[in-house]
Amino acid sequence: MHNTLTIDQIDFSGKTVLMRVDFNVPLQDGAVSDDTRIRRALPSIEKITSAGGRLVLMSHLGRPKGQRQEKFSLKPAAERLSELAGKTVPLAPDCVGEETEKMVAALQNGDILLLENLRFHAGETANDPEFSRALAAHGEIYVNDAFGAAHRAHASTVGVTHYISTCAAGYLMAAELQALGKLIGEAEKPYIAILGGAKISDKIEVIRNLLPRVTHILIGGAMAYTLLRSKGVDVGSSLVEEEKLDVAAEALKSAAEQGVSLLVPEDHIIADAVSADAGRATEDANIPAGMLGLDIGPKTISTYSKLVAQARTIFWNGPMGVFENPAFAKGSLEIARAVAGATDDGAFSVVGGGDSVSALKKSGMTDRISHVSTGGGASLEFMSGKELPGVAALQGKK
Repeated sequence: MHNTLTIDQIDFSGKTVLMRVDFNVPLQDGAVSDDTRIRRALPSIEKITSAGGRLVLMSHLGRPKGQRQEKFSLKPAAERLSELAGKTVPLAPDCVGEETEKMVAALQNGDILLLENLRFHAGETANDPEFSRALAAHGEIYVNDAFGAAHRAHASTVGVTHYISTCAAGYLMAAELQALGKLIGEAEKPYIAILGGAKISDKIEVIRNLLPRVTHILIGGAMAYTLLRSKGVDVGSSLVEEEKLDVAAEALKSAAEQGVSLLVPEDHIIADAVSADAGRATEDANIPAGMLGLDIGPKTISTYSKLVAQARTIFWNGPMGVFENPAFAKGSLEIARAVAGATDDGAFSVVGGGDSVSALKKSGMTDRISHVSTGGGASLEFMSGKELPGVAALQGKK
């Protein structure tokens, strides 16, 4: 948060505030099925409205690719926010244009207006200057509370900052940067990174950036099979990124050179199909021909859990297996329990990435984690050591 204003430093009374939020929420039958991201924006929303600000919220939802598509309307988000905020939050018919401008101009102190999906306009993802200027005309102060979109240089995250002089980070943005900043700063050891998910190509930059900082890296998910194959282990029909075997071998070599134990599963839960209603444990790391590795096995769970119990700092991104299927969920659920237990004992823990957060929810351990990140791609890019355009755009603004 170096050189960045936060919303505690601004007087919002009588001011129109344009705030970027991340209401890219899952919908089911025309309603919000998981309102976590809306709830996480409430502290910033309440701070601005209770101080007498007139609040204009903007967000994207899905990938409408510059076309107006009703299935991507933010109407369900406006309805859910109205319930949570205890006041009616109207939805503007568009995010720019005359009718929307009239609705913004009519706002009274403490009112909230949600603009329609930013991505109904191609100018949002293109970071188009004219579109940015039109959005910026809605506010005297700009607040970015959408960490989940901070890794994109879009009109609503970067472009608008060229046309509004007072720009600040919201509470959620500040909390994300503080928590993730600890992980790449002077983190207390033992420091354990638990990385899962499908592809090593998605996590290799994170591995490279964490190697000088961590004590252990524990690998699960399908990316483990690429690492195992690179070591000459039989992985049967498991998902392998054949073109990344050299990258996997390089990661193992680099870890050894830096004195970091990069652990891969020593056993697995296998089945002949992802849809199987049961699996069986292997004796060791090898997987028979025709079988798929779909979760970490009991020995691996035990090894990983013991290491996690001793940790003082923990970062977890990516599930250990196909946790959506109860037959292959045990690895992810046991890791969630281990991370929660270590946190209870004083460790600092961060869980990031949509699938790990879903696995965490399934385990019922969410409230026992130090920080649950709302930004999947953004948290990965931050942990890779990359500068996030939406964060950089706030720096040095007053």
